[in-house]
Amino acid sequence: MAANMLFREESGRIYAEDEGGKVIAEIVFPEVRPGVCEITHTYVDDRLRGQGIAGKLMTLAVAAIERNGKTVTASCSYAVKWLSRREAKR
Repeated sequence: MAANMLFREESGRIYAEDEGGKVIAEIVFPEVRPGVCEITHTYVDDRLRGQGIAGKLMTLAVAAIERNGKTVTASCSYAVKWLSRREAKR
């Protein structure tokens, strides 16, 4: 399912829905102060965990934030860990 998942992007949010319209994966990143977006929430439905979807959401969110010339920060525990691993690889 993850391979053909369609992600939708709107201001401060990227998500995917199942055929019935239920959100099955989501990341939320509001602009908390001018030029800074904070990743506050990631969610992946239990049925989809372990398929790399949360990492894909992070990649998409960070790209969207940086594409808009903004800085990324995080309060979501998954996002904090993901960003620290990303920094360590640089």
